[in-house]
Amino acid sequence: MTPVRGAVASPNIWRTPEVYERENRAADPDGRLWQALRDVVPGAAAWDDARVLDLGCGTGYHLPLFAATAREVVGVEPHPDLVALARRRTRGLDHVRVLPGTAQEVPLADGSVDVVHARWAYFFGPGCEPGLPELARVLRRGGTALVVDNDPARSTFGAWFRRGFPHLPPPSEVERFWASRGWTRTAVDMGWRFTSRADLEAVVRIELPPAAAEEALRHHTGLEVDYAVNVWSRTFG
Repeated sequence: MTPVRGAVASPNIWRTPEVYERENRAADPDGRLWQALRDVVPGAAAWDDARVLDLGCGTGYHLPLFAATAREVVGVEPHPDLVALARRRTRGLDHVRVLPGTAQEVPLADGSVDVVHARWAYFFGPGCEPGLPELARVLRRGGTALVVDNDPARSTFGAWFRRGFPHLPPPSEVERFWASRGWTRTAVDMGWRFTSRADLEAVVRIELPPAAAEEALRHHTGLEVDYAVNVWSRTFG
């Protein structure tokens, strides 16, 4: 099926959603990223009884986790097949909706959400400018946007990422991009922990170009990978 107009193709989840599920299960095994996301939103109970938008929600993996405490959860995703999977995943949750849409054209009203979460979806620094005004538009006054992205400057996975994608902007440029727009960086050592070597290898092969993936796998043993991410956050007044 055809993605929503203006969608930016994802090279991993769009092609292999079943492998991406394995990655989601392996990511953040000790809950450090989830704790950081809660900590950077102002107010101890800001996530509770909130209206949460998961922008680029994919198969909806994180929607039930948000729904455990949120008043309402909306997932927005441009790929129709993933929209269908996310709706299937959340069909028993009456306060969760999944809508087709893009970061540049979010199908929600002005000032209608409390928290926006975007994890490895569109917002990778330079190039995402068309989506930034939409974050400001859909958030209520005092609402917070959260963008989770790789930190190529640190960790084993960061080194793999740098070698696999040398054409991407350096971390210093990405940090200047966000800082100049009023966003704050929170560094998190998230980690991957797999239950099988086959799962680890499959995930590495969807995340890196073939040559970089095979080099990484040749030199890495075990089922864990240290993996650092950045949480970029901004509260809109």
